Amino acid sequence: MASYRIRQYRDQDYDAVRTLFARGILEHAPAGYRHFLRSAWAQLGLLVFFVAVRAAAGCWVLGLGAVALVLAATWLLVRSFSTSYVRQALSTDLCDITASYLRAPDSCFWVAEAGGSVVGMVAVAPPQDPAERGVALELKRMSVSKDYRGRGVSKALCGEVLRFARARGYGAVVLSTSMVQVAAQRLYEGQGFKKVGAFSPSLLGSLLCFQIFHYRCDLPGRTAAPPR
Repeated sequence: MASYRIRQYRDQDYDAVRTLFARGILEHAPAGYRHFLRSAWAQLGLLVFFVAVRAAAGCWVLGLGAVALVLAATWLLVRSFSTSYVRQALSTDLCDITASYLRAPDSCFWVAEAGGSVVGMVAVAPPQDPAERGVALELKRMSVSKDYRGRGVSKALCGEVLRFARARGYGAVVLSTSMVQVAAQRLYEGQGFKKVGAFSPSLLGSLLCFQIFHYRCDLPGRTAAPPR
């Protein structure tokens, strides 16, 4: 028997939901930083920078120090990329969750509750892409507490969204997730989602080799939208 239950969002969940979302996003910053450091162009750039400083200063210690400063600055950029996304979400749809998801048409917000605490969350709403509106709904704001991962909470939350979309006659559910959220990608693919695109969300994202993946799940019994 599951040690949690899925229910619709209530106003008393407000602070817990916002905190869970922020923690879930910020915990991926180290993975984004490691991804950047593993990229070939980043390693080449650091090497060229070290050699240039070493040649100019005539001291390898200064070269290493300069590289360390670049690495520190890069970490701050990666961290700011995540915190900016969190601030944007908390000041828009997660600022008034009831208005954004419970009063809006074809939208909903669920939480997973265990021991009286919110341990998971997910939302659904019409997609921002005009081409998908009327055809699909978008899964948004999925997050599960670290202590409850691996217990089927994410799968149950995802299932709520798929059932919600199917009951309203939609042919698909779409979502976006970052390239460093590998566990989330496995979850979505296990639920029938397929990756249909990728993009860098900003110039800073491009510089950090960071991409957002688009996924789509065509619901059984419905006609899929034509490819774009």
